[in-house]
Amino acid sequence: MILTPTPVQERTIPLLLEGRDVLAQAKTGTGKTIAYLTPLLQKINVEKNELQALILAPTRELAIQITEECKKLQDDAVASSVLSIYGGQDMDRQMKALKRGVHVAVATPGRLLDHLRRETINLSTVSMLVIDEADQMLHFGFLEDVEDIIEETGTDRQMGLFSATLSKDIRKLAKRYMTSPETIHIRDDSNLVEEIEHYAIEVSDREKLGALCTTIDETRPFLGIIFCRTIRRVSNLYGDLKSRGYLVGELHGDLSQSKRETVMKQFKTAKLQLLVATDVASRGIDIEGITHVFNYDVPEDTESYIHRIGRTGRAGEAGVAFTLAAPKDKELMRNIEQGIQYEIPRKEVEVNAAEYDRHDKGNESKRNSMSAKEKKEDKIEKNKKRQQRYRGGHTAPKPALEKRRKR
Repeated sequence: MILTPTPVQERTIPLLLEGRDVLAQAKTGTGKTIAYLTPLLQKINVEKNELQALILAPTRELAIQITEECKKLQDDAVASSVLSIYGGQDMDRQMKALKRGVHVAVATPGRLLDHLRRETINLSTVSMLVIDEADQMLHFGFLEDVEDIIEETGTDRQMGLFSATLSKDIRKLAKRYMTSPETIHIRDDSNLVEEIEHYAIEVSDREKLGALCTTIDETRPFLGIIFCRTIRRVSNLYGDLKSRGYLVGELHGDLSQSKRETVMKQFKTAKLQLLVATDVASRGIDIEGITHVFNYDVPEDTESYIHRIGRTGRAGEAGVAFTLAAPKDKELMRNIEQGIQYEIPRKEVEVNAAEYDRHDKGNESKRNSMSAKEKKEDKIEKNKKRQQRYRGGHTAPKPALEKRRKR
């Protein structure tokens, strides 16, 4: 039930209920998922055992979250069947579910195309198509896949296209496949800049780990996401932070689906305070209570910066973004600042790199002399101390805490 609709819900829901095509500029965290799911579910005819609605998402994590939200919104008495379709799942299980009949499919382009090639799914009956995070679809190189999928749907279908930015390519896609779409602008980048505290920490690559640890210890995030450019960087940083006793998880494309789901569940329930992730794996993450974003590696462009920091500062809550910039990142930082039209304040952090090196070597020497039992006890004790320090520091935003109590 929507008690107070967000701007995107207030403007989008009536148009979609009227059958209009909608092109909406709205970032994750503005309530856009409910904005398109509410009218979509109202239009489902449960008497027809056929696919009636298709939602495309760029990543499996976003597909899972949309599916979960869809199930929450449904009336149990007239619930429609919903299926997530993405890679990493058992193909046979998906095929059996499709054969039984599905009303709503939430899919990533790659796996959906696999089903189309196998002729295990029929999109000609789809009356409503939604493309979520369309800018990321194009950023990941899914344009041709998306076009192939759209052309498999009926010509009289309704379409909703949601994107954090409305680039030239997005508008071309809308012009080609949408019918007189109503364009909605909900939030621009300047608002995002104003609602989040931004800081840049200028350090050498060698000092980055120390600077990150110092910043985490000083700011004590309730939940924080740390972004790296590559899977290898994520894994290395995850190992470094875990060895220091931080409550941390990793999220990247090399993890199995079950492991990814476990990590996300632990992060959502605050069993983990920190999540080290790649840009691709983190797309679509919409979790209450994320207070901090740390750019361990500087984003490659303004759009990536906006998407990263957009994980925090949701629904009017406070958010802080730190970017660790090495000397080689000066041009990237300059381009980002020009793109968001804001000069990011510099923040000094005292880091003794030699001390962190000694910390690592000392720990390694100590642990090498321990028995297996002593190592386990030492790890448990360090995690307890770290958790006590966190719990005594930054607290969850009130809205997030209140919702958790209600659950």
